Amino acid sequence: MLEALPLLPTPLEPAHVRERFTHLPRHPPLQTRGPRRYGGRGARRHRAAVRRRPGRRAQDGPPLGEYDVVVVGSGAAGMTAALTAARRGLSVLVVEKAPTFGGSAARSGAGIWLPNNSVILGAGVPDTPQKAATYLAAVVGPGVPADRQAAFLANGPRMLDFVMASSPLRFRFMEGYSDYYPDLPGGLANGRSIEPDQIDGHILGDELARLNPAYMPVPAGMVVFSQDYKWLNLAAVSAKGLAVSTECLARGTKAALRGEKPLTMGQALAAGLRAGLQRAGVPVWLNSPLVDLVQEGGAVTGVVVEKEGVRGTVRARRGVVVGSGGFEHNAAMRAQYQQQPIGTQWSVGAKENTGDGIRAGQRAGAALALMEDAWWGPSIPLPGEPYFCLAERTLPGGLIVNANGARFVNEAAPYSDVVHVMYEKDRGAAGSHIPAWLIVDQNYRNKYLFKDILPTLPFPDSWYQAGAAKKAWTWDALAGQIGVPAAALRATLGRFNAQAWNGDDADFHRGDTAYDHYYTDPNVHPNSCLAPVWVPPFYAFRIVPGDLGTKGGIVTDARARALRPDGTVIPGLYAAGNASAAVMGHSYAGAGSTIGPAMTFGYVAANAIADA
Repeated sequence: MLEALPLLPTPLEPAHVRERFTHLPRHPPLQTRGPRRYGGRGARRHRAAVRRRPGRRAQDGPPLGEYDVVVVGSGAAGMTAALTAARRGLSVLVVEKAPTFGGSAARSGAGIWLPNNSVILGAGVPDTPQKAATYLAAVVGPGVPADRQAAFLANGPRMLDFVMASSPLRFRFMEGYSDYYPDLPGGLANGRSIEPDQIDGHILGDELARLNPAYMPVPAGMVVFSQDYKWLNLAAVSAKGLAVSTECLARGTKAALRGEKPLTMGQALAAGLRAGLQRAGVPVWLNSPLVDLVQEGGAVTGVVVEKEGVRGTVRARRGVVVGSGGFEHNAAMRAQYQQQPIGTQWSVGAKENTGDGIRAGQRAGAALALMEDAWWGPSIPLPGEPYFCLAERTLPGGLIVNANGARFVNEAAPYSDVVHVMYEKDRGAAGSHIPAWLIVDQNYRNKYLFKDILPTLPFPDSWYQAGAAKKAWTWDALAGQIGVPAAALRATLGRFNAQAWNGDDADFHRGDTAYDHYYTDPNVHPNSCLAPVWVPPFYAFRIVPGDLGTKGGIVTDARARALRPDGTVIPGLYAAGNASAAVMGHSYAGAGSTIGPAMTFGYVAANAIADA
């Protein structure tokens, strides 16, 4: 079925993207700032080394195979790297710890932040390389080397065109989803983010059953894109919200009539990349965790994995790409590197992300960086799984308070920033800001979706039983339930309500940027971010520092090569995605700042291997 699938062009695609899988454009040269550093005598020595049979330890087990490239992890970084290497003519194997493919990318909304890509330019976004470089430098600061920033910006658009030419994936501009700091030089209030278009899961055949499930499944019978959630939250109070809801249902009906299995967001991204690997003949070994890297003469020459319970060695003639995700579900590593309180149970990253690739890289001599940081977001520790708050903390009629019953942050700020503030202010007085509490009223509940609970409907009893939610008919009673001083909470709510009526948050400037207004209610005036909290009953939700995954890992250069602490290259070892130290540094440029760089540096790594 996949063999016969035509790749239909969209009006936004450049002509060369309309080629079928078997007619790919010639790959452009990988470009980074400065001369190529992986060549000459060092590269020749490495190639000579990997031609020799790597010395194996007895505990490494029997040989399981030999490939040009071994990719560890089947998330967005790993599958993009594997697809690129295969299309460059290299033999490739993907090894995956989980029984499913897709990793955290499959669970995500799959926003992808990529300046100057063909999709946004085709949609009329007024981006330029200079704007993007100016903005990224302003966001990440001097802590991220300029050549890595330049490599991301130069190769991101090429990566996207390559992926569209090599897989059934197509992408949509997320119009209006602002850069997270649109007021910085080069920032765009209308955004630079894209997301996958709808894809039919049947193209995968039986492999569809092995796709990692979504973090939040799309409602049955609907086809929903990430950009739609902004309006689905408002379906009860907005004509456009109702129209978008109707369109989502219509898409689902059309797909059902065509006999399709419609996939969007992270499900579409992972399925589309996996379809590309199928077409390129790349094997993906599931249930095959990385045990260690094999080295010879200082060069990485293969991997030790456990396949179907048997430990063995896979030789990599040209290189190993580590794309195995972060360490968000490794309690010991989080305790070692990150500030308390921290909880593996607060992360929505794939549960198999326990830092295996990062630790293997470190044993091979790689430097680590940004290990203290993560792709944070205020989260509610609901029973079973945490809920990563986006619209809920931004919609008018809510505010966040600390243990003293006081506001301490712009609730509509980028989610990573909110948690950075929580940790910073909690550092001087443990428990003062973690947990915090999101407070809303019944007026808010009558209007807006909360997670997947429709307006006016009661929250599940299990939320209250787990202590994640509280409910009371007065401010004082609510203060008692969440353990904050009643007088302080009354004062906070009184001041907040006065500012909300005037539409001016003089304390924390909520509503001052275009990003603040993305997940808000345009029917609320004069500030769509602000409405008073005054209609009982009142609700409070426990807020903890959740995350989408960690962002620290193996230090790499502009060609995605792993570096030692002294800055020298470890031959044969590459890293991308959350297994590597993020090109975003401690910040977050826009929606998709995780996946965009992950895919780009997977692409960069594979091309660096092919070019060596």
